[in-house]
Order: sequence, then C-alpha cells, then structure tokens
Amino acid sequence: MFATLRLAYKVAFDAYFHFAEDDGWAMASHVALSILLALFPFLIFGTALAGFLGADSFSETAVHLIFDTWPEAIAAPIAAQVQQVLTIPRGGLLTVSVLAAAYFASNGVEALRISLNRAYRVSETRWWYVTRLWSLFYVLMAVIIFAAISTVLVAVPVALAFAEERFPWMTDFLSTMSSLGVYGTIIVLFTGLVIAHLWLPAGRRRLLDVLPGIVLTLLFWVAGALLFASYLATFANYTATYAGLASVMIVLVFLYMIGVIFMLGAEVNAALMKYQVRRIIKRTINGKTIKESSEPDQAVDI
Repeated sequence: MFATLRLAYKVAFDAYFHFAEDDGWAMASHVALSILLALFPFLIFGTALAGFLGADSFSETAVHLIFDTWPEAIAAPIAAQVQQVLTIPRGGLLTVSVLAAAYFASNGVEALRISLNRAYRVSETRWWYVTRLWSLFYVLMAVIIFAAISTVLVAVPVALAFAEERFPWMTDFLSTMSSLGVYGTIIVLFTGLVIAHLWLPAGRRRLLDVLPGIVLTLLFWVAGALLFASYLATFANYTATYAGLASVMIVLVFLYMIGVIFMLGAEVNAALMKYQVRRIIKRTINGKTIKESSEPDQAVDI
C-alpha cells in the first residue's frame, strides 16, 4: 500500500512539476485564445461546407455539440452571438473568406498539437506544412462528422413518425436515439480527445497509454465547469470590470481553465509512461511484488 501511494505521489508530482517548468500556464492561455479565435472561423467554414453537402441544420447541431458541455451562464451569450453570425450569407464554398476561415480554424488544432508535444515531452519532427495540412484535415473531418450528426438528428424524427405507423416495435429505439442529448456530446468529446492524444503530437502512443489522462480530463472538465458556474453565480461580477467585454472574458477564463485541465491530463499520461505504471500494475495482477521504479522509460523520456 505504501509503495502504491508513493508511486502515485511521484506520478502526480512529476506531472505538475513538468507542467509548471515547461511554461504550462502560458501554454494554457495560448490554447484558450487560439480556441476562441478558431471557434467562429470553424463554424463559418463548417456552415458553408455543410450547406454544400445538404446538411442545412449544421449550425444548430454544432452549437449544441460544442456548448452543451459548457455552463449555461458561459454558453448562452456566446451561443447567441454564434447563431447571429452564422445567419449572415457568405456566398459559395470556395470563396476567399471561407477558405481563410478554414485556415484560421486550423490554428486551434495547431495550438493543441504544440501543447501536447510539450506535455508528452516530445520534439516535432514533421515539416511545418505537413502539420498544417493535418490540422486542416482534422478541421474538415470535424465538419463532416458534425454534418453527418445533424443529418441523423433531422432524419430521426421523420423515421420515428414513419415507424409509429409501420414498425411500432422500433419506436422505443428511435425515441432513445432522438433523446441522446448531452450523452451524444460527451461521446463526441471523448472521441475528439482520443484522436487528439493519439495522433496530434509527435511520436506514437497506444490507446491504453492515453486513456487515464482522457478520463481525468473529462472528470475535471465536469467538476471545473460546475465550480466555475457556481463561482459566476455567487461571487463574480465581470460586468463591473469588463463592461461589454464581460461575456468574452468569461469565455476566455473558462477556456483557460479547460486548457490547463487538458494539458495536465497529457502530463499525467506522460508521467505514467515514464514510471512504467501500466507494467507495474500488470505485474501486480499477475501476483508479483510491486517494485519501486525510479528509472524513466527511455522510449518516452526526453
């Protein structure tokens, strides 16, 4: 028991120490600002592409998928502004403004990639244009996935009405599909975190290597969102300080908190790999004695 607690302490200390020493707080602010600046371009590009693909309800679905995991006090003002921006006509898909929106949206992905490289303690070996093309590819895939989800959500009520007449036994299943709500958002968020941890940073990791940090990220995301919402309702008065910029500042502070949580999740994964915790657990399950492991894993330690 003592050895287990000591190993847990070493992992936690290593994760936080490396986060603080490698400018984690500054990188979290970079991630927060980059995500905020990429949010509107992503939705503008996504709306144009989804309209070309025939998914006219993309904007509404994307707003729900992005903001349903945010506290209501934070999401409501920014979501209203997003809906207002997306109603402005912008012409065809291949216009300069839409292509520029796609490029600026990829800046958010680039910020996540750089922060994950630091957290996993790896150096980027790919050319800059390769990483930029991959970021644009991830933006494109996110738009296509959101468009597909929006199409499904539009089709389910139609299928539900048809099933009530022809296939009553499918009614319960379709009703469940149409009421997934926040669960669908959590699934999309979990999938996005898996993709980000596995393929955004340099190097290679297995799914079991990144799952602990992803689970911690989701848990602390929920806890942080609840605490921040309670703080806004009880103590904070951003309007008195920032006036008309209050909603933007609230979103920035929230995204900064999420950036810290996101990077610490990756730092925990890197520390677990450094001290070979998964191998120690496997030996313990097989009935062997837990031995203190002080030497880092050469495959992941820099």
